Amino acid sequence: MEALQHHQYGPAAESFTQLVERHPLERALLDRARVYLELCARELSRRPTEPRTIEERLTAATAALNNLSHDRAESLARGVLAEDPHQDLALYLLAVIEVRRGSFDKALSYLGQAIALSPEARAQARHEPDFEPLFDVPAFQELTELPSQAAPGGARKPRRLIR
Repeated sequence: MEALQHHQYGPAAESFTQLVERHPLERALLDRARVYLELCARELSRRPTEPRTIEERLTAATAALNNLSHDRAESLARGVLAEDPHQDLALYLLAVIEVRRGSFDKALSYLGQAIALSPEARAQARHEPDFEPLFDVPAFQELTELPSQAAPGGARKPRRLIR
């Protein structure tokens, strides 16, 4: 029951199957266990809808990152970049993933690409808690320092991470 309550349908189904096999003469128990087995089977057969549009994938990647599902976030962000290499948020998300993994050089590379596409991302990066390990790194400071002149008019404003 605990597995079922935690939406762990695979382990719950295994437990209910064992219950049915071990207690074949307990009619009330069998009836209840079969109801729960049907529930588990129904939930296991549902397939989550994959995000389709770039915006949906970026939102899903951000949510995955916030849930510490780094591999899922990376997969979604890379998929977005494969379709449109000019997605600053996907690059920013990859930078966050890499800094969390301790790959600071990769993080700086992705962050640099994101800032090149959206110069406003430098201000966000300066206040991003995930980039704290980089705050004293000269390359990070150089990337995030304010330019002496205003950015060209075509720059896009970066989207905030969902928190």
